[in-house]
Amino acid sequence: MDRIGIVGVGEIGRAVVDGLCDGVEEPPDIYLSPRGARTAAELSQRYPNVQVCADNQDVANRSATVILAVRPQDRAEALAGLQVADDRVVVSVIAGVGISEVRQTLATSAPMVRAIPLPTVRERRSVTVTYPSHPIADGLFDRLGGALPVADEAAFNVFSTLTGTLTTHYWYLATLSDWAARQGIPSEEAERYVRSLFQGVGRSLGDGTRSLQQLAGDHETPNGSNERIRTTWFDTANTETLTKALDALLAHLTQSHRQMRA
Repeated sequence: MDRIGIVGVGEIGRAVVDGLCDGVEEPPDIYLSPRGARTAAELSQRYPNVQVCADNQDVANRSATVILAVRPQDRAEALAGLQVADDRVVVSVIAGVGISEVRQTLATSAPMVRAIPLPTVRERRSVTVTYPSHPIADGLFDRLGGALPVADEAAFNVFSTLTGTLTTHYWYLATLSDWAARQGIPSEEAERYVRSLFQGVGRSLGDGTRSLQQLAGDHETPNGSNERIRTTWFDTANTETLTKALDALLAHLTQSHRQMRA
């Protein structure tokens, strides 16, 4: 049976554990660091195959695959002095931190993979971008909704940039709900409707036979309400603003990795 260790048990670490264990007949042995002690303890009580280790080194010693899931600002403290044997596989989900820096910090020759798991891996329906492709890492995320290996770190940075738009989507929905509340709709009712409206849209994204443009067209009537909002709000200027924001984030990620290699 495979042995998976997780250093840093925050939202992503919890989601990975849930996805690997909840309702699974033969889940893997999972070892958690004491970082995020409350969450780690809760998971170990819920799943008999999950154990909380004494420290991060204990996690690395017990595991065949070591997932690094600490926050970027905590990586120096969390990884200081950590030794990972060369026969392990390291999967780093530390946002914005390249392989070269992680390898230098750990001083290991172990195979190393970057990944971008999302919280929906807990439901085993989230595609996870990985680089470089590795059978163990890709197999791990195939169990959580699917792995999407990419060719190089430049491509990985593009997907990292796309991931950076997630909370913008939530704020867009919050803005819609707040607008409705200002029109006199009780805020609870407004938010309930907005959630329901876009949960339905989310389900339609599962239809891979239609492009995103086709989906938009299928939800839109010529000269109708949807077309009116799209063409008056999502105009050329707003499209260019979004594109520039994406370009700037991609440049930041790329520059950061270049500096780490220097």
